[in-house]
Amino acid sequence: MLLHYLAENVALDQALPTEQHLTTVCQGSRTAVRSAIAYLATRRLIASLAERRLLRKPVPGDYFDVAELQSGADRIQQVLMERVYQRDMPPGAEFSETELAREAGASTVSVREFLIGFSRFGLIEKKPRGGWRLCAFDLSFATELADMRRMFELAAVEKFASLPPADPAYKQLARLIVAHEKMEAKIDTRHSAFPALDREFHTFLIGLLENRFAQGFYDIVSFVFHYHYQWDKRSEMGRNKYALQEHLAILRALAAHDGPRAVACMQEHLASSRRTMLAAIGERGNAARAA
Repeated sequence: MLLHYLAENVALDQALPTEQHLTTVCQGSRTAVRSAIAYLATRRLIASLAERRLLRKPVPGDYFDVAELQSGADRIQQVLMERVYQRDMPPGAEFSETELAREAGASTVSVREFLIGFSRFGLIEKKPRGGWRLCAFDLSFATELADMRRMFELAAVEKFASLPPADPAYKQLARLIVAHEKMEAKIDTRHSAFPALDREFHTFLIGLLENRFAQGFYDIVSFVFHYHYQWDKRSEMGRNKYALQEHLAILRALAAHDGPRAVACMQEHLASSRRTMLAAIGERGNAARAA
């Protein structure tokens, strides 16, 4: 993905974008991006690790599997999220370190270390006799999360609105608009693919802040919001359609250099996302009490 980006977006003798911007482009961690940049230096694609100036465009022999650059923690988290998104794992679902290690291609020691660290967010818990369990959340947890999300994402939209028209971020913006329009045309049959596009949209914006805390925080936001939506499959298509239209409104306002409009559209998107998540948690609580 990085090589493809360089081929299309970086001119010869031009410096590479910031590492934070490249984490958004590559949808990976800073560690993965730094590994990729080191690879560019060994292939003499860039002048040096310090200068990072593009010496030549990539050729077929330069390409490699980007997945190989992911850290073990990135792969494990990706597999865990995919299990939630694609397999409809509800709160209370159990899983083992062994099965997660097998799917992520990681050692059980790496998986255990990741899960112990990830458990501090309250999203998973260790079972007394071994194994792990996905947790449920209360309204207080969800409200605090939504408040923090609002702060970061509004700041990200304001940051984009302040960029000069020639900034490379506008090319990524245009690509996201096309991706959203393509999904909108086939949303009736592809709505289940929306979480991946949703994460790409928000990760792109958050990446503009170049703030490591914001970037790490959004991984949790993405997990929690889509995780809770698994409880109400009846309204999934309509919910995804509406969110996609909200994304497009934000993206088009940014493309038109209308900052105030983009901020207003983001405020509307965050408010509706908050309402649907709180409603999902409320419905789950009602179902549990009725059972």
